[in-house]
Amino acid sequence: MFEFFTQLADWLTYTIIGLDPNTAMGIGLHFFIEDTSKILVLLVCLIYGISYLRASLSVDKVRDYLQGKNRGVGYFLGSLFGAITPFCSCSSIPLFMGFVSARIPIGVTIAFLITSPLINEVVVIMLGSILGFKFTLMYIIIGMLLGILAGVILDMCKAHRWLQPFLAKAYQQDENTSTQVTHDTQTIAMTYKERHEFAVNETSAIVKRIWKWVIIGVGLGAFIHGFVPAQWFEQNLANGEWWTVPLATLSAIPIYTNASGVVPIMASLIDKGMPLGTTLAFCMGAVAVSLPEFMMLKQVMQYRLLGVIAGYLFVAISITGWLFNAYY
Repeated sequence: MFEFFTQLADWLTYTIIGLDPNTAMGIGLHFFIEDTSKILVLLVCLIYGISYLRASLSVDKVRDYLQGKNRGVGYFLGSLFGAITPFCSCSSIPLFMGFVSARIPIGVTIAFLITSPLINEVVVIMLGSILGFKFTLMYIIIGMLLGILAGVILDMCKAHRWLQPFLAKAYQQDENTSTQVTHDTQTIAMTYKERHEFAVNETSAIVKRIWKWVIIGVGLGAFIHGFVPAQWFEQNLANGEWWTVPLATLSAIPIYTNASGVVPIMASLIDKGMPLGTTLAFCMGAVAVSLPEFMMLKQVMQYRLLGVIAGYLFVAISITGWLFNAYY
C-alpha cells in the first residue's frame, strides 16, 4: 500500500517537476509529497473506519477490560500494537484519536503512541542485519518499556484532562452511567446508513481541525529532511562525553523521519565513531520527539500534556543513551 505513495512522489517530483533525486530540494519535496499524501489518506481512512466501528459496536466491554485489574494488560497490548503497526509518529496520530474517541484509557493510548514510531518489523530486520540480534532485542524491549511506563505515569496524572476539549469530552461519558448506557443502546440499533453517516460526520469534523497542521508539520520536516547535517553530528558528538547524549536528543528534535529511515543514519554514525548510546539517543529523538509530530499533536493535546510527554521522552531517551554508552 505504502509503495503507491512512494511511486506517486517519484512521479511528481522527478518526472513532472523534474528535480534531481540527489539534491536537497529533490529529497525534501519527495519527502513532503509522499508523507503528506500518505498521512492524509490514512487520516481519512482510519478515522472513518474507527468511527464506523464505534457506531456499530459497544466499546464498553473492551474499555472495562482494560481498566482496573486488567490495566497492566492494556498497557502491554497498547505498546505491542504500537510495535507491530508500520506507522511513523504522525501516521499513528489518527489511531490515537480513534482510541481516545472510543474512551480507551488514556494510558493505553499513550503506550501505543510512544511505541508506534520507535518499533516496526522493518526496523527489527534492519537493526538485526546491522547491529545483531542482541542489540535488536534490547532495542525492542526498551521501546516497549518506554511506552508502557509512559502509559502508567500519564494514567496516574489523569492526563485525559489535558486533551483538547473536542477529545476530552469523550471521557466525560464515563462519569455518568446512564449516559453511557443510553449511548450503547442507540449505537447498537443504528442502521448501516446511519453508521456511515455518523462516520462521515466524525471524520469530516476531525480532519477539518488538523489537516492544515499536517501540511505545516510535514512541510517543516521535509525542509529539514533534505538538509540533515550528518557531518556536524559526527564531528561534535563522537567524543563520548556525558553531555553528548542529551545534546544528541535535543539536536534530533527538528528532524522528521521514521524509524526505518533513521536506521541507516544510525549505522553511518556508528561507523564514523559515534558511541552507540549517543547514536541511539539521537535516532530515538528523531523518531519520537520530532518537532513536526508535536505540531500535529498540538491539535489534539494541550500544551501541558505535550510538555509532559516531551519531558518524559527526553529524560527516558537520555537515560537509555547513558546506559548503552556505559555498557558498550
